Amino acid sequence: MFNSSTKVYQPSKKQKEEKQWLRVSFKPENFIPGLIIGFICGLLLDLSKPIIASSSAAANKKSNLLPSKNQKQPRLSPDDTDEELKMVLVVRQDLKMGQGKIASQCAHAATGMYSELVQSHRSLLRKWELCGQAKIVVTCKNQQEMNKLKEAAEDIGLPTFVVADAGRTQVSSGSKTVLAIGPGSKSAVDSVTGKQRLL
Repeated sequence: MFNSSTKVYQPSKKQKEEKQWLRVSFKPENFIPGLIIGFICGLLLDLSKPIIASSSAAANKKSNLLPSKNQKQPRLSPDDTDEELKMVLVVRQDLKMGQGKIASQCAHAATGMYSELVQSHRSLLRKWELCGQAKIVVTCKNQQEMNKLKEAAEDIGLPTFVVADAGRTQVSSGSKTVLAIGPGSKSAVDSVTGKQRLL
C-alpha cells in the first residue's frame, strides 16, 4: 500500500489579513459610498475642462452645421467677461414658413448650436447658461442676406449654425431656414444683427 501524505494548504497570516481586508472593503456599506464619491469626482473633473473635438471626429460627425472654410473658433476676450451673452436666431422670410415650422426650425438651430459648442467650447456655454440662455428671433429677407450675416458673425469670431431643412413639410429639402449666431456678448452679436427686424 501507498503511504500517501497529503499536505493541507495553510494560508499565511499575511494572506489571511489581505482576505479579511477585501471582505471588509467590498461590503455594500463601504463599497457603494466609495463608488458614488468616485463617480462624482470624475464628473466634476470632466466638467472642469472643455472638450476639444478632434478634427477627424468632427469631420465624421453628421450634422446640419455648414461651416465656412475659414470659420474662426468662438472667443471671449477679457472685456466680455462681465457682459451678458445672448444668441440670435435669424429666420428667412422668403420661405413663408408657418408659425409652427418657424418654431421647430429655431429649436433645431438652438439645439444644434448647443450640441456643437458642447464639443468645442463648454466655458462659453456655461457663461451663457448663467445669463439665462437669452435667445432673440429676428428676420432676414433671403438666403443672400443670411449668408452676409453668417460671414459677418464668423469674421468677428462668433459661432454660427445653419439649419438645412429635411424637406418633409413646407419647404424644399436642403433649404437654409434659420441661422443661429452666438452665444456671444450682446455688443458683438448686436454689431451683426442689431439692424434686423424682430419676428
